[in-house]
Amino acid sequence: MSTNKNTESDVVLIGAGIMSATLGLLLKELNPKTTIQILERLSSAAEESSDAMNNAGTGHSAFCELNYTPEKNGIIDTTKALNICEQFEESRQFWSYLVNKNIIQSPKSFVNTVPHMSFVWGDNNVDFLKKRHEALKKHPLFEAMEFSEDREVIKKWAPLIMEGRDYKEKIAATHMNLGTDVNFGELTRQMIKHQVSQNGVTVSFNTEVYNLKRTQDNRWTIFIKDLKTGEKRTITTKFVFIGAGGASILLLEKSGIPEGKSYGGFPVSGQWLVCEDEKLAEQHFAKVYGLTSVGAPPMSVPHLDTRYVNGKRSLLFGPYAGFSTKFLKTGSYWDLFKSISTGNIGTMVGAGLDNLDLTKYLISEVMASENKKVEALKSYFPNAKKEDWRLEIAGQRVQTMKRNKEGKPELAFGTEVVNAADGSLAVLLGASPGASTTVNIMLKLIAKCFPNEYKSPEWQAKFKEMIPSFGLKLNDHPELLKELRAETSKTLELKY
Repeated sequence: MSTNKNTESDVVLIGAGIMSATLGLLLKELNPKTTIQILERLSSAAEESSDAMNNAGTGHSAFCELNYTPEKNGIIDTTKALNICEQFEESRQFWSYLVNKNIIQSPKSFVNTVPHMSFVWGDNNVDFLKKRHEALKKHPLFEAMEFSEDREVIKKWAPLIMEGRDYKEKIAATHMNLGTDVNFGELTRQMIKHQVSQNGVTVSFNTEVYNLKRTQDNRWTIFIKDLKTGEKRTITTKFVFIGAGGASILLLEKSGIPEGKSYGGFPVSGQWLVCEDEKLAEQHFAKVYGLTSVGAPPMSVPHLDTRYVNGKRSLLFGPYAGFSTKFLKTGSYWDLFKSISTGNIGTMVGAGLDNLDLTKYLISEVMASENKKVEALKSYFPNAKKEDWRLEIAGQRVQTMKRNKEGKPELAFGTEVVNAADGSLAVLLGASPGASTTVNIMLKLIAKCFPNEYKSPEWQAKFKEMIPSFGLKLNDHPELLKELRAETSKTLELKY
């Protein structure tokens, strides 16, 4: 790390996760002269929310996530599913650009083909899934989706979920060959490795941001400490992005921007059941998503997944939600208490009272024994044996609480970016489907924080080069959708 007590940089990125890695790469591609400093409190990149075992890794594309298609008055609302699918297609295009430019050498190191499935049981749930399939299949983005109530067909798609299942039970599933498994930790590390090889980009690990203040000329002074030596220094910058996972809410409060005054956060921890038995892993090739329990946060949707971690195929089930006062897996038990202020306590209490089901759900999950966790697994894999699975601590998430346009406290599901009015600071809050839609999130951030450059012919042309569908909805251009899916599949070595 530099011994200079005070330095300057065009851009400071707080947190070395997928969000900062993507934003840094985009900005450097748009303007190679941009100077960037990346700050990370841990010893390497992507150890928190972006790490393979801390992230669902689904490649959220709305193919299987049932909470993206709520049913309202008997009608399936496909709006969110269509938006997320469009956004994931942008991510695929950007990753293909990185491979074509040799920024990433081996796509299989971070992305692999794994079909996406939704699986339900019971009359009402089967009817819902059938209506969902009918609603989505009308759209080019989802026209390849298959639906079946035939037990033999479902068994071909995912044998383990059918073994030992009650034959009288009414079941249904949808299947999408286009699904992927994404190791966002590995992707992040490769992106950051490339960035620090460029002039004007540095990364400082074991470095904690303990404060930030706006200067008189509307720049920002970032106060940092080397966690190994205790040395303190400052960085002055024109733009700062806070992508520090759950800890972002604490730094948002320290920034003092009025736009973030009422925001609060409630931490949700998690666990996975992991099976590394190669014989079992070979019998299941899909990500199988179900329906959430009443009161469960969207990040707790149960799923039985094929995963590729460190080149090895394994099975993962969960996540099991829980509660901890930490905002990061490696955070402090004081995080929640430090986040409460006069500006957000009303929001947090109000949102909490309106969502008592969430509290009850988290309490029940915390109290659940390992045997109960295995029983939940058996809903998806009836013949599962406890001895084949081990518990793994998953990532820590922070459920965002805010006030809506009417000033009413509410939970903000999904991913949210809070910007300073002058565009000099942006903070990323929230969870799923964040990592999978990072490229779209960062494009919107750039539009807000760099409005003049964003509109320039040079940047617009570069956006089109990196993301050929830029400015278009692929669902409205089916031929272009087919063309780009074929191209990105070839570049990313995805086979369907």
